[in-house]
Formats: sequence, structure tokens, C-alpha cells
Amino acid sequence: MGQKGAETRDRLLDATRELVEAGGYSAAGLNQVIAAGGAPRGSLYFHFPGGKDQLVAESLRRAGQAVGDTLAGLSERAGSATEFAGAALRLLGDRLAESGWRQGCPVATVALETAATNDPLQQACSEVYASWERALRDRLADRPDADDLAVTVLALVEGALLLARTHRSRAPLDSVARRIGVLLDA
Repeated sequence: MGQKGAETRDRLLDATRELVEAGGYSAAGLNQVIAAGGAPRGSLYFHFPGGKDQLVAESLRRAGQAVGDTLAGLSERAGSATEFAGAALRLLGDRLAESGWRQGCPVATVALETAATNDPLQQACSEVYASWERALRDRLADRPDADDLAVTVLALVEGALLLARTHRSRAPLDSVARRIGVLLDA
């Protein structure tokens, strides 16, 4: 694929990510993706012959990788696991507030909408969450309860993002950051 084709594909994936993150699977209609991505309809079907599900699944994986890369960078700079968790929640809170409370977790809305009914999207969501759990578990590897802690921390962060978005307030993220600190320092 040439550079122009890759750029078109990237625009379609970026547009899908924004639409999905803000409004879920149903908000990412193909007409909306084409309009937001500034691409001709034929490009959509050329790059994503599997249709909407392929497009959304790839955008979820791409978004998951971007979040994972950002968290890895934070992890390298943070001294302790508690500092890392606090920095991650501040970053996620900044992103959420700056987007007008539209950009929480790039995976959660689709997972809630489709996990019980759409196997390919359930699999994509599961892969992203599993990668984040692995990253957390690796950060907590010196602890005997690293597996449980990784799942617990991820669940707390996901819940805090949902509540922050719902309340349009950073307070849930701040509360969870303090609780994670207590949990990790125990």
C-alpha cells in the first residue's frame, strides 16, 4: 500500500476511534466515518473488506496500543507504582476534561454495547484489556499479588473514568487515585 493509501486508512481509523469513543459502536456509522475521515466510500471497503466490525476492531486495537504506549512511558518515569497510578489517572483526567467529557476509555463503550452479541468486537476489547492488565502486572511484578492487583487497579480506573464522564467531574479519578495509593502501599 502506498503512502496515500496508508494515510487514508489512518484517517478512517482515527475517525472511527473518535466516533466510537465519544458515542459508542452505534455512533460510528459508515457514513459518519467516511465524512469524518474525509475519504471516499470505496476506500472504506478497500481498506476494511470486513466492514464496520473490522474497522471498529482495528480502531480499538490501535487505541489500546496508544494508551498502552502512553502508560509505558509514564511507568518508566514514575518512581513507585503509586506515583505511576496517580500520574496515569491525572493524564486520563486531563484528556477527559479537555475533550468536554467525551474521551474516556476508548474501549469501554464498545465493550458494554457489544461484548455479549458480537464475538469479533468482544475479542478485540478483551485483547486490549488483557494487554493493559499485563502492563500493570509487569509494573507490579515484585508483588506476590500482582495478578489480582492488576485486575483490581484496571477495574478501579475503568470505573473512575465512567463516573468522571457521567458526573463531568474529576472527583472520581482523584478518589480512585488516593485509594489505589493506599492499596499499592499496603
